[in-house]
Amino acid sequence: MWTFLPSSSLRITGADRVDFVHGQMTGDLRGAPTPGLVPCAFLNVRGQIEQFARAYRREQDIYLHLDAGQAPGLAARLKRYIIFDQVEVEDVTDTLRTVHVWDQAVPGWLTDGPAAQSLDLGGAVTLAGRVNRSGTSGVDLHYLARQEEDVLNALGGQEAPLDELETARVRAGIPDIVRDGFTGVLPQEVGLDLGGPLPAISYRKGCYVGQEIMARLEARGNTRYHLARLSGTDLPDHAEVTAEGKVVGQSGHFAGGLSLARLRKELPEGAQVQVGGHLATVQLLTLAAP
Repeated sequence: MWTFLPSSSLRITGADRVDFVHGQMTGDLRGAPTPGLVPCAFLNVRGQIEQFARAYRREQDIYLHLDAGQAPGLAARLKRYIIFDQVEVEDVTDTLRTVHVWDQAVPGWLTDGPAAQSLDLGGAVTLAGRVNRSGTSGVDLHYLARQEEDVLNALGGQEAPLDELETARVRAGIPDIVRDGFTGVLPQEVGLDLGGPLPAISYRKGCYVGQEIMARLEARGNTRYHLARLSGTDLPDHAEVTAEGKVVGQSGHFAGGLSLARLRKELPEGAQVQVGGHLATVQLLTLAAP
């Protein structure tokens, strides 16, 4: 099965592109192979998430894949930090498309190969990346919009709607920063830390915006919130979660009777909470990083 992903994207070029982007993101781009794939967040000075992206390091450029509508904000941010760097930022959203293949059964894909690969699908050069969006490693395929028919014909298989992929994602406990509404919070609170379901931080890569806060949290390990799951009926997205009249977190996207949530750590398994007036039950996550 494969699913169209609502996406936006940036292409970063120039002699200083690797050092420049590396100095903005939480992941280790310098340490990545070429080609390479690095999940990462872009933080503010308080260590809170502004954007989440998957950065593809290639021979001639860096490709940043984001959720729909996110590219203009990240492009503006990056351009603010360009001083003497030889870097150009291009929004390529309108020319590209992305589908996620739920497993790794993609023609030409090497299951034991690198996380980022270049494939020829129907004569179209396609950028492919190993990404877990459903609880099982699959493949994101990025290609030119004008070559979509050739790519999909070569891919074969069956289209699955985004709602089905979202249900699988939430059931597997994998956060999506934009769909779950988790911007403006610390990465460690929503599963982006090492050992989480979506690790996107390097504590050894050197300076970047928000790095001081990340180092402090690594040393102290004292975030008050973590990623958990809520079960219930018709839970509202992006709503306050309350217990005994106190706000204890926020809900993410609701799908398949479940919602991921940023919750206070003291809430135990099976605790009853309210999400926008709807009763929900806390489920703790014990997933290791995929």
